[in-house]
Amino acid sequence: MRLIDRKIVLEDGSEYYGYGFGSYTDRVCEIVFNTSMVGYQEIVSDPSYTDQMVVMTYPLIGNYGITDDDFECKNPSLGGLIVYDYNDMPSNFRYTKTLSELLEENGIPGISGVDTRKLTRSIRDLGSRRVLITSPDIPAEVAVAIGISVLLRQLPSFIVEIIKNTAVAHDAVSRVSCKKRWYSRTSNPQFNVVAIDCGMKLNIVRSLNKFGCNVVVVPYDTPAEEIEFMKPDGVFLSNGPGDPEDVTPVIKTVKALRGKYPIFGICLGHQMISLAYGAKTYKLKFGHRGGNHPVMNLDTNKIEITSQNHSYAVDPKSVEGTGLEITHINLLDNTVEGVRCEKDLVFSVQYHPESAPGPQDSSYLFGQFIDCMK
Repeated sequence: MRLIDRKIVLEDGSEYYGYGFGSYTDRVCEIVFNTSMVGYQEIVSDPSYTDQMVVMTYPLIGNYGITDDDFECKNPSLGGLIVYDYNDMPSNFRYTKTLSELLEENGIPGISGVDTRKLTRSIRDLGSRRVLITSPDIPAEVAVAIGISVLLRQLPSFIVEIIKNTAVAHDAVSRVSCKKRWYSRTSNPQFNVVAIDCGMKLNIVRSLNKFGCNVVVVPYDTPAEEIEFMKPDGVFLSNGPGDPEDVTPVIKTVKALRGKYPIFGICLGHQMISLAYGAKTYKLKFGHRGGNHPVMNLDTNKIEITSQNHSYAVDPKSVEGTGLEITHINLLDNTVEGVRCEKDLVFSVQYHPESAPGPQDSSYLFGQFIDCMK
């Protein structure tokens, strides 16, 4: 029988023991949960999960392995992965490596055998907070030290270093954004789109290609003047990690380009568009992550089942008087899920119409972007 060799420790002092897989790196992250039943490869490779340790609520993870065609980024930056039952013997004719091998290659720690139902309830009740993954022999007092620096003197030096490096990061987007522009072309293109990469999922680029767009992907801090020089038909703002208020270069770019080009934003892009128009954002207690979130389209009164991954939301009261109107709301908690400025041909949604993983109810939004460019 395999011995317990890893544990996680939360800020409230609670501990969960289990079995390590992937990298055996000690790390402190923000703990969150995802309710998707499939798509763990896309979740692991989604740059929006940078610095976050994800609890998968679906119990069996790893059973279909990792395939070369399903990545959402080339270099996964997930903080860590927590699962109930990890399967290291995949059954899938497409798989090229196991999930553990992928995590090990990218320095991402994983732990299995954890009571993920109890852990998820804890996150729902107490909210997202910091979590340490480490070896089981580290004393429980380290959990207190995650929040109280006065106890650092009583801890091993390597734990002190970990904790010192866990101040809230404000540079997540700069770490995951591309470093130079790159191109994704399609046959018989109708339009040219500049996509501002804040940690963009590759399926967004694939979706734009499918709708007849050549895409130029540029770093998040590309100046508005440089984007205008490319003479795009439209501008796209991507998803990404962290607090939208930290991404001031993109907010400044939106202010400079609105009204000149159609602009479409997803997730973090939605939040930055809202900030550029003068609305405000706030952090949710435990965020929205999963593939089954119901959203009401206020134009059609139809309900879309959506894929979501975000910690922040737009304050609905702050939208008043900005020139934006709310177009979609979340039926679980009435948070803002979409806004638009009809005059400027600017619109955005908080969820992921490109799915990967998740339902495809909202792919029409890419067609709406095409109509704006027409």
